[in-house]
Amino acid sequence: MKALTWQGRRDVRVEDVPDPAIEQDNDVIIEVTTTGLCGSDLHLYETLGPFLHPGDVLGHEAMGVVVEKGPAVPDLAVGDRVVVPFQISCGSCFMCDRGLHTQCETTQVTEHGMGAQLFGYTDLYGSVPGGQAQFLRVPHADFGPLKIESDLPDERFVYLSDVVPTAWQSVEYTGVQLGETLLVVGLGPIGEMAARIALHRGIRVLGIDLVGARLRRSALLGVETIELGPHSSDQVRDLTAGRGADAVIDAVGMEAHGSPFAEAAQRVAGMLPDALAQPLMKNASVDRLSALRLAIDAARRGATISLAGVYAGAADTLPMQTIFDKQLTIRTGQANVRRWLDDALPLALADGDPLGLETFATHRLPLAQAPEAYATFQAKDDDAIKVVFTP
Repeated sequence: MKALTWQGRRDVRVEDVPDPAIEQDNDVIIEVTTTGLCGSDLHLYETLGPFLHPGDVLGHEAMGVVVEKGPAVPDLAVGDRVVVPFQISCGSCFMCDRGLHTQCETTQVTEHGMGAQLFGYTDLYGSVPGGQAQFLRVPHADFGPLKIESDLPDERFVYLSDVVPTAWQSVEYTGVQLGETLLVVGLGPIGEMAARIALHRGIRVLGIDLVGARLRRSALLGVETIELGPHSSDQVRDLTAGRGADAVIDAVGMEAHGSPFAEAAQRVAGMLPDALAQPLMKNASVDRLSALRLAIDAARRGATISLAGVYAGAADTLPMQTIFDKQLTIRTGQANVRRWLDDALPLALADGDPLGLETFATHRLPLAQAPEAYATFQAKDDDAIKVVFTP
């Protein structure tokens, strides 16, 4: 089959790789019909190379049709249409019973001290082949995949694999209420979707970004946009009676602009041999924290900050005095996809497409163009906000 493979820093290629096969009784194989390019895929493209190997298949946002299944998957049949959560969880362990599917004790990558396995996301998360491919093996398919019993187009549902539940959790974690103001830092796919969900609930949303296309698109949705600059926090306070936002989502994460020392450290670590880079990144790595620092500064006292952007630093320096003095609550973590699907699916199915899922993608491309799409998305060129592939 054809699949997008990692070959090195800023080097991804569509190559022929072996077709996946059933390995466990609760596996299924799907033929991928739509798969997304996620902002967190760019961390693999740029920063997390020491935990990848040439030939690793990327991608964790996939849906398709079941073409083969193991005997321990009673609720799916060949020909069923499914969307696949980006993390792999069993659905029945201590953590899954508590809705913490990204902490699944059955698939935790204990070798690296990490949570549940993820599709297409490095040794740290199990080195499971990803979904930017023609076919995908789905472990624990007796729990994970969501059966789609609708003939609506893929783009109504593919975002249930990651974008919608990640954004949904980020909004839920803030606890923002009607009459309050939510600030979204970073209006890429996750930040924009979080804004859409909050606006759908009647919440006032402010949004900060430095990319004109993102600011313009979010403004059309009803977001009060602020171009990133030295006085962004002051602008937020000006719009919130001098207090700051009641709740903040950091939808940027570890590769934020405006952190030159951390950016240089990430680049140097990524260029070292894996044997040197892996322990360095596990024990002494730093994130670019400008987005998080902005969130802390722009939040009102007593606010909650929800981290939707991926962070991986082990030696980050945070303004703890400010966090403590302002009585801020910070909630974090990969989205527990299955936890939120019952809430989100009705909106994907609803007449009128209330979240605008069918028009969410800015670029729809064949998988063969994935290398160029990664470069374009990483450079924020061509107004690329969300890219989906058709293998």
